[in-house]
Amino acid sequence: MTNIRLAETSDASQIAELLAELGYVASPALVISKITVLAGSPNDLVLVAENESVIAGVISLHVTELFHTAGRIGRITALVIASDKRGEGVGKLLVEAADAFFRSTGCVRAEVTSGDHRPEAHMFYQAQGYLPDERRFMKRYG
Repeated sequence: MTNIRLAETSDASQIAELLAELGYVASPALVISKITVLAGSPNDLVLVAENESVIAGVISLHVTELFHTAGRIGRITALVIASDKRGEGVGKLLVEAADAFFRSTGCVRAEVTSGDHRPEAHMFYQAQGYLPDERRFMKRYG
């Protein structure tokens, strides 16, 4: 049975391995620092899906105020499911937990960014109720 719970610093090695599956370079030390910083923020949440002491997925969430209108917006900043667990409902459970957090913090909508090279992720997000919307512009610093 899959259990959704708060990420702990002791999960760092498994989370770093999950991030590596999508090509992200994050050492366990970096993951520990991120979990520690985000745990102190009421606007951030990091959850893991655990099955028999194995981390099957991780999601990080951020909530921010909307300036131009009432309410807040929730953002999925990362979602990774272990390649051998995809299609088993783990991602759905994590997104449902994200939706509950966003609603409980006054969000009027939620968003997620997914690269053009991840069409399977796009289909997954659409199945969870996320729809393509607008266009994003980005400027990198370094």
